[in-house]
Amino acid sequence: MALTQKTIIPISGMHCASCAESIENALKKHKGVKKASVNFASEKALVEYDSSITDIIPLEKIIEATGYKVIKTKDAQGDLEQKAREREINGMRNRFFAALIFSLPLLYYMFHSIFGLPLPVYVMQNAATIEFVLATPIMFIAGIFFKRGIFSLPKTKTANMDTLVSLGVGAAYIYSVYATVMIWLGNPVFGMENLYYEVVAFLVTFILLGKYLEGVTKGRTSAAIKKLVGLRPKTALVVRNNKEIEIDIRGVVVGDILVVKPGGRIPVDGILVEGNSSVDESMVTGESIPVEKAAGAKVIGGTINKTGAFKFRAEKVGDATFLAQVIRLVEEAQGSKAPIEALADRVSAVFVPAVLLIALAAFLFWLILGQSFGFALTIGIAVLVIACPCALGLATPTAVMVGTGMGAERGILIKDAAALQLVSSVSTIVFDKTGTLTQGKAEITDVKQEILFYAGVAEKRSEHPLAEAILKKAKEEGLEIPDPDTFSSVSGKGVEVFFNGETILLGNRKMMEEKGISIGELEPELQKLEQEGKTVIFVAKQNALIGLVAAADKLKPNTKDAISALYRLGLEVIMITGDNTRTAEAIAKEAGIERVLAEVLPQDKSKAIKELQLKGKKVAMVGDGINDAPALAQADVGIAIGSGTDIAIETGEIVLVKNDLRDVVTAIKLSSYTMLKIRQNLFWAFIYNALGIPIAAGILYPFTGFLLNPVIAGAAMAFSSVSVVTNTLLMKVFFSEGR
Repeated sequence: MALTQKTIIPISGMHCASCAESIENALKKHKGVKKASVNFASEKALVEYDSSITDIIPLEKIIEATGYKVIKTKDAQGDLEQKAREREINGMRNRFFAALIFSLPLLYYMFHSIFGLPLPVYVMQNAATIEFVLATPIMFIAGIFFKRGIFSLPKTKTANMDTLVSLGVGAAYIYSVYATVMIWLGNPVFGMENLYYEVVAFLVTFILLGKYLEGVTKGRTSAAIKKLVGLRPKTALVVRNNKEIEIDIRGVVVGDILVVKPGGRIPVDGILVEGNSSVDESMVTGESIPVEKAAGAKVIGGTINKTGAFKFRAEKVGDATFLAQVIRLVEEAQGSKAPIEALADRVSAVFVPAVLLIALAAFLFWLILGQSFGFALTIGIAVLVIACPCALGLATPTAVMVGTGMGAERGILIKDAAALQLVSSVSTIVFDKTGTLTQGKAEITDVKQEILFYAGVAEKRSEHPLAEAILKKAKEEGLEIPDPDTFSSVSGKGVEVFFNGETILLGNRKMMEEKGISIGELEPELQKLEQEGKTVIFVAKQNALIGLVAAADKLKPNTKDAISALYRLGLEVIMITGDNTRTAEAIAKEAGIERVLAEVLPQDKSKAIKELQLKGKKVAMVGDGINDAPALAQADVGIAIGSGTDIAIETGEIVLVKNDLRDVVTAIKLSSYTMLKIRQNLFWAFIYNALGIPIAAGILYPFTGFLLNPVIAGAAMAFSSVSVVTNTLLMKVFFSEGR
């Protein structure tokens, strides 16, 4: 029996999209792996596998066998990964400064050649030797590129950006060493113009600087995860043996009684058992107004106690807490790939081999035309180092990381990158009525006491929300409601019970029609109630209608604003409900919705969605995530409405933590803005390479005499990735919830 598991594996050492591609391909080949997605931006592998065939240990070994390092994060606080990332970035920074120290004297010598800066005679006479001594340590500093670009090829069988850098730097260095030896031997053909040590030095220096800045900017794209992880307390105040003791959060178990003092962060999820307070739940809901809590109220780990002290019982700890689930969802979303990324993946797969061929072709082309070996070598090196698959590899995942992170901060959990992309393309939004457009808390408005008694008997064993409203009304009227002798629920229609030798039916019009029960003289009253937007339930005894029960379910406070905003975006809005047409149209009119699908049974909602799709519509379904699960699954994008810790985590591609339909609008706008950034990033990445590689190959030289210096090419390559990530980070500046 297949047991599917998902795991997220942090990786260090990836320098380009080709690195991610080689790891991903290796994982996919492993037996038992169903899906594998390696995200270059987040530097994580998201792997779905059959746990009856394999487990995480061989997956980690596969990654390490390809030449990269797995970051172990087996601690509850999640600090190890952050520390490992910081070490990697600091290591790149230190390499940059070391390379810069050796490069600066070479820079001065280059300025001497161009601007005639003064140099001592001894330095002039031994320039080749001095440059060799300065450039050689830089080659050792650049060893990281050779290790991952050349020496790992037998294992990975995939060339990457490090391969391009290694070949470019290596060719320049080897030729310069050869020329230096010839100068030492007194060969008159060779002179200082044959040395490329400054090219070696500044290529390595600029690329290291670019990689350092890329690492810093990439770290900013994952700020949402860091913020969420930072919400987790490290310790908890637990009552043990009638004493309050402070323990590590990992020691808290279900059933523990914990104490939270004013200003303290709630350690885990639980139920308040003593005291009362107001709690800042903005990290869950995005709302800054504190929520009042009393005995019996749910509290969420990571939220902040604002006023009074209280005690609560731990219900969910460790990975089961709401915050842990949110972090997992965001990590999985940031590790997934959007469909638009397939283009960049296909290009990246052939990018490096294509660049190698172009560099070789350009080198041979200029040699054949009669140019010097040094001229042709300069061309070849420039082509190798200006090419940058990193910009392509970062274009989509960085935007996905920022988009999903910004969503999480607003209480919008986007479960994968495909959903983030699809939301921007939907043409039709279908809303379930009860619990989605409305508050889901029906109140009985019209009923006679005798009818209320029989309705209460019929609903005594029911779990339907309307049953709760009927029994509540009966209690308010002081009625004692006995249990029925038998109880039977008819899905989507009502209930049938046997009481005191009589059959009692409580249900909708379809149930009455099926039982052959006439509405008769109650028809005018029925129409009046339905035109008021009330849901009417029929009560029958011994196959004769005895009365009506009318209930009203108020719209949520922000429903009208959300619907109006969706229409302004040019979207078609539809309400779907099991209510009869008159009631449904009255409620839809109040909400501002023009089209209604009424009298749709729960099991038929998915069919209604499919019919819309067959007409060519891209459909998003918005529902409560429980009764609407089939429809949510059928829709192009399922949006589940949640509330605090009761969110339907497994239902729908997008989960709205708050009961605020304006978040549907925010999700669509966030998706559209993210896709805009992705397209901008891909455009600039493609344009950069489309223009840069031909210029480096010397296409302008016959017309303008311009030849791209490899040092400039290296600097351009180094900063291309940084520019893509920086463009993505502008999302945080320009996107706002009200945009």
